[in-house]
Amino acid sequence: MIKLYSISAFSFLFAMGVFLSSTNDAVKRNSVIELLESKGGDYSEKKPNFEIAGVSAEAGEQLFHNGFAQKPNGGKTKKQSKHFVCTSCHNVAKEDPDLSVSDPQARLIYTNERGLPFLQGTTMYGAVNRSTYYNGDYKKKYGDLVESARYDIRSAIQLCATECAQGRELKDWELESILAYLWTLELNLEDLGLTEEAASKMNIDSVKAKYLQGSPATFLPPPPDRKEGSGLIGKSENGKLIYENSCLHCHYKGEYSFLHLDKSRLSFKHLKRNIGKFSRHSLYQVTRWGVPVKSGKRSYMPQYTEERMSKQQLADLRAYIEEQAS
Repeated sequence: MIKLYSISAFSFLFAMGVFLSSTNDAVKRNSVIELLESKGGDYSEKKPNFEIAGVSAEAGEQLFHNGFAQKPNGGKTKKQSKHFVCTSCHNVAKEDPDLSVSDPQARLIYTNERGLPFLQGTTMYGAVNRSTYYNGDYKKKYGDLVESARYDIRSAIQLCATECAQGRELKDWELESILAYLWTLELNLEDLGLTEEAASKMNIDSVKAKYLQGSPATFLPPPPDRKEGSGLIGKSENGKLIYENSCLHCHYKGEYSFLHLDKSRLSFKHLKRNIGKFSRHSLYQVTRWGVPVKSGKRSYMPQYTEERMSKQQLADLRAYIEEQAS
């Protein structure tokens, strides 16, 4: 793990001044972290190391959204991944109306109203506020790699870069730049429904109870009988939101996938035909188990946990596909 080194007060103030000016006043008014620090909370280990040449929130934003950035000495970096960028699976805006619970249906409605995709990965908005990463069943997927990533945001970023994105390891300045960018996405009191006056009277634990300290993750298997499904009655109007805001995010014009999907009857018939099969094109297969890498093709589809797509939502998606295929 990269640690912050001791620097003079002048150097520290200069570095932080660069950080603030380069992120359009990124330290928000009514910052939750600033409040917690005033009550004795310690977030120093999570703060970016600006002593490393080239570290900036702008470079981190470029890496996060584009997969490459300007090098400290000129030119552009190699793409971090040939297959994905961070926004393939993660939003950078608030995506839950109530940050203290993980409710996929409330999230679907909230993100749809705001024009955001409905994704497998949790939003990076508020990531620096959390205490843990790669929670729950991600231990089953990544094994011992989760041990270092669960309580260390830098290790979590590297794990996402190398395993989730199937890309190269980030260099120190790239890693610290992404961390600097994530600090521009920290929570504020308004996100928690708190006023400055009310928050000032609360202790640290009470403030932290207003938002999840980590995103829960429960892997579910496909139903035993895929033709029959879960037995739940699907609502096609809800399934339409999932298809448009989730499936098409990656599959429309093959954006992040080798499988092209659109709103044509041909796409829906293909999906309906494969629902009941043990196939990488089966709706149940890809949502619950994902699609692993193939020989010569390192890109893959990550699965949806129960907290990111519920059983009812999956039934809704099936109902919409079957309706549009008929």
